[in-house]
Amino acid sequence: MTVYKRLIGCADEKYKEFQSKLVPNIPGETILGVRTPDMRRIAKEINGTAEAEKFLAELPHNYYEENLVHFFVIAMIKDFDECVAAVERFLPYVDCWPVCDQSSPKIFTKNHDRLLPRIKAWIASEHVYTSRFGIRMLMNEFLGADFRPEYLAWVAAVKGEDYYIKMMVAWYFATALAKQYDASVVYIEERRLEPWTHNKAIQKAIESFRVSEEHKAYLRTLR
Repeated sequence: MTVYKRLIGCADEKYKEFQSKLVPNIPGETILGVRTPDMRRIAKEINGTAEAEKFLAELPHNYYEENLVHFFVIAMIKDFDECVAAVERFLPYVDCWPVCDQSSPKIFTKNHDRLLPRIKAWIASEHVYTSRFGIRMLMNEFLGADFRPEYLAWVAAVKGEDYYIKMMVAWYFATALAKQYDASVVYIEERRLEPWTHNKAIQKAIESFRVSEEHKAYLRTLR
């Protein structure tokens, strides 16, 4: 059974309508209406099989949910080099934020030294969702013990008018204000971000339960 046939068996027309509103930048006819738990289940069912190998080689896919299953399968690859190669083959075909944001390869966490150069290259990409994915990986993996202040500059250097990349930059800095406040607040104080992104980062930080009330009060003065 193909991945498409598996997905069709779980499709829901009302959920399709809901998803179409969340992802307005892709054609509605490319959305089947399958919920995330079902897609993750399908990915687990085919993982490691000849069917998965064939599916990963079939790019581009026709449907939004096929792209999500694709990335969910990639996230389960246990060899770092194989996983990175699969990610880089797939990123040019990513065309919306949910596909970009819902998959986090587990093997990345165990290979930070090898991952970091790839993240830097992804962030610098002119392809919106490759850059967004790189920023998200930097946010997920390098705002803890392996954080370095220069990583903030990588993200601040990302410019452009695309909503989804500006939102990702704002999300990164809001999270940095929660986890690495002293280093990141300088970018807000000195207004190193574009105005829209600056204000959105402050908004998201103020909405976060991880940012202290004292820090929120100060951030409000920097709008």
